[in-house]
Amino acid sequence: MLVGQGIDAHRFAPGRPLVLAGVRVEHDQGLAAHSDGDVAIHALCDALLGAAGLGDIGRHFPDTDPQYAGIDSRILLRRVMASLRERGLSVHNADLTLVAQRPRLAPHIPAMCEVLAADLGCPTERVNVKATTTERMGFTGRGEGIAAFAVVLLVP
Repeated sequence: MLVGQGIDAHRFAPGRPLVLAGVRVEHDQGLAAHSDGDVAIHALCDALLGAAGLGDIGRHFPDTDPQYAGIDSRILLRRVMASLRERGLSVHNADLTLVAQRPRLAPHIPAMCEVLAADLGCPTERVNVKATTTERMGFTGRGEGIAAFAVVLLVP
């Protein structure tokens, strides 16, 4: 078994859609990023790549490469999963935590789990997404952005 963890954070930016774990969430701002800014998937990709000893998301999909400008992060996740499958690895389970003061994320969690499970190729019950606040402390608490943490277990 191989364990990996990933972390990502982005600040809010006006005029962008908010996409988290592949799900569009209604909000007055999205996240600033070279891609679509999906912090959940970025943290998950880092966890997957780390577990397999393959570096991080920036190494595989650099933000200096124009082909990744505005890209749907699910495409990146699917590419990471293809690379893992080529190495004979699959996801046993994944656990993610989203840290945001706003918007309220709980209503979107079931859809997030379904989307991620589909891309990870594992049963929905093996994908867990949680949301928490920081009680108005730090950049997430002040509503300046969103952070995500992910842990995965890979098996041959």
